[in-house]
Parts: sequence; structure tokens; C-alpha cells
Amino acid sequence: MNSIVDPNVAADIAPGISPAIGRLATALQQRGWLAATAESCTGGLVSAALTDVAGSSNWFSHGVVSYSNAAKTDLLGVPADLIDKQGAVSEPVALAMVDGLLQQNADVAVSITGIAGPGGGSTDKPVGTVWIGYGTVGGVSAQRFVFSGSRAEVREQSVAKAISLLLLCSDA
Repeated sequence: MNSIVDPNVAADIAPGISPAIGRLATALQQRGWLAATAESCTGGLVSAALTDVAGSSNWFSHGVVSYSNAAKTDLLGVPADLIDKQGAVSEPVALAMVDGLLQQNADVAVSITGIAGPGGGSTDKPVGTVWIGYGTVGGVSAQRFVFSGSRAEVREQSVAKAISLLLLCSDA
């Protein structure tokens, strides 16, 4: 099957992710699935990369930019007390963000919550700490990453990893 993705698509967001987006689009279309994203520190960059592909409306449902804690609660149903106890940048919050998406017309979903920098880090959660949640209605998971580099580089690495995790869920 030929790739439906132009090799230059999304190259400005994260070089090298276009082939992964093409594989993701193919996998989702073969399954008849819709993907959705919930993004905090990436501010919609995953959604932008996915929707740079013509025809993405066939396999991409929606993206939620939930930068504030209130948005995580209001738009995704993340309990406010969970954020208060665990912090916005945590495994339970990343999982709750994915769960919220999976209740909104999505078959596969990814969430990103992190500290892109340059400030905002701590000893326990240094700049570059990112939790990415991902999964399907059959189950969700989350992984912690500590990316290095500038704010833009942390966000770029987060986008690439989120797309690869979406692809992992879609190929399963």
C-alpha cells in the first residue's frame, strides 16, 4: 500500500515523524478507528502533526489542549483532587486524560502532560519530565520520559514519542 503522507509533512514539528504518521493513518483506517489527543505541554502539536495529513478526518476525531488544571478537569473529567494529590505531571493524571478521551468518540488516544521548561522543574520532576498516556478502550498505560534540550526540543521529542505510542496501540 502506498503511503498517503507527503514525506515533508510535519517535518518542522519533529523531523522524521512523517513515516510514522503514514503508518498510523493506514493502521487506523484498516481498523476503522478514530484517534484523539489530549495535550498540555505540547499545546496541540500532536494534533497539528496528525492533521497536516490530507484526509486525516477519516481517522482523527479531535484534540484537546488542556494546558491548565481546570481544563483537564472540565474538558477531560480528570478529578481535581487527583491533580491536587498527584500533581498535573504524573502517571495518574496522564491515565485519566486518556480515559477522558476514550469516553469522547475515540478508539485510541494519547495524552501528554509535562514540564517543557525552561522553568517549572523540581528535584522530583525536572524540566523535561513528560508523562505520556496512551491506550484503547481495552486498556490504558502511561510512560514517564525525561527529555533533554530546549523547550522546543522537549516538545518535539514528546510529539514524536506520542505518535509512536499511538502507532503501537493501533498496530496491536
